[in-house]
Amino acid sequence: QGECMSKEIFKILSIAFVSMLLLAARAEAQEFSADMISRTGKEIVNARIYVAKDKVRMEMPESIMIIRGDKSLSWMVMPADKMYMEHPVDMSSSPKVAAQFDDEIERVAMGTEDVDGQPAEKFKVTYLEKGKNVSVYQWLRGGQIPVKVEAVDGSWGMEYKNLKTGSQSAEFFEVPADYQEFSMPGLSDMMR
Repeated sequence: QGECMSKEIFKILSIAFVSMLLLAARAEAQEFSADMISRTGKEIVNARIYVAKDKVRMEMPESIMIIRGDKSLSWMVMPADKMYMEHPVDMSSSPKVAAQFDDEIERVAMGTEDVDGQPAEKFKVTYLEKGKNVSVYQWLRGGQIPVKVEAVDGSWGMEYKNLKTGSQSAEFFEVPADYQEFSMPGLSDMMR
């Protein structure tokens, strides 16, 4: 049962972690909450997301992922077991989805499209990552929030629905005091 749980947790972690990095990368524009649909290959994750400056919380059916950019770490929280795992996070290697990318080479406006029933400006953005040019499509609402991002080759994508801007509670980004930490040997290395 432990090995089955380990494989299931790793599967959830790997899908969720990619999604969280997409969101946490330089999410300093506005505080908001939204329903998030993230796709990596054929895997789809539906979650509830909360963003506040350099903090992100993603609630999935059986777990919660919290990324704390200010502390360069993440917590995978399992409410049913009152347990959590802590892992370091290298934010510099995460995909860029801020309104402007750090290593942006080119930004081409492609007009306006509706995303979740609201108009958003669509761009094709090329940026430098690990010495290679990477291109994505990006939809910005109000020039600030990337409400949709997807790889030009279609290999991954992320979209917000039911987006609401406004302050988020600080307690969303902390592990409850009565939860116990546990670790899985080797998982930290896989997360890096």
